Amino acid sequence: MTRTHQLTAHDVTLAYGDRTIVDSLELAIPPGCITAIIGANGCGKSTLLRALSRLLTPKTGQVVLDGHAIHTRPSKEVARTLGLLPQSPVAPEGIVVSDLVGRGRYPHQKLLARWSAHDYDVVAQALTATGTDDLADRSVDELSGGQRQRVWIAMALAQETDILLLDEPTTFLDVAHQIEVLDLLTDLNRDRGTTIVMVLHDMNMAARYADHVFALRDGRIVADGPPAEVMTDGLIRDVFNIDAIVIPDPVSGSPIVLPRGRHHVQGATSASTE
Repeated sequence: MTRTHQLTAHDVTLAYGDRTIVDSLELAIPPGCITAIIGANGCGKSTLLRALSRLLTPKTGQVVLDGHAIHTRPSKEVARTLGLLPQSPVAPEGIVVSDLVGRGRYPHQKLLARWSAHDYDVVAQALTATGTDDLADRSVDELSGGQRQRVWIAMALAQETDILLLDEPTTFLDVAHQIEVLDLLTDLNRDRGTTIVMVLHDMNMAARYADHVFALRDGRIVADGPPAEVMTDGLIRDVFNIDAIVIPDPVSGSPIVLPRGRHHVQGATSASTE
């Protein structure tokens, strides 16, 4: 099991220029757990993740990692503890898969030092875990969206951090590969104790895989806790502005959200074609 790390945000306000995205936010990531951040488009989920990963400096307040403001710590030191998979990562033109995944080892290497056997083993394990070992010699430019996403996740795994932040890790993946990726992250959490924080668009995947959920609306946390406590009919209405019913998932027992469309309300009739 990995060492427990504390990642918190205190009175954090995040902005792009004069436009405030997240306002006076307080947050503590549960260590050793899988956390999902949910909310409507534009509510500040990705911006919050960028601040937690040290990519965005708060306008006010601070993000704290193990008792120290994260922006005061050396980048390489932070990268050995905390990894980020952004929403739309860009690979260097022409790079092959094995080389891209190998870049995850950068925080662990000393200047001009040669790769160790452990470095090679970690990269091989990351490729195998994500089902991308058969792509190792191919150019990333040639891959499909789903293949590319799994390669980026392999690079994040190769970084071997105790905290892993992922912004929409199932983007571009079909349902089968979505489940494979989320199962993989669950294994990483259970086997190594890795703290996983994910921004997820799919509420039902968030409810099934997360131990803890933060619900954001307009840059503020409006609810947090276990999925069964957070994901209610009222919360879905308030956060996503949709009517839905929430019932137990027959597979996992976690909440499952069933949106009501205008044409699927019980008792509604189709418009006459006459």
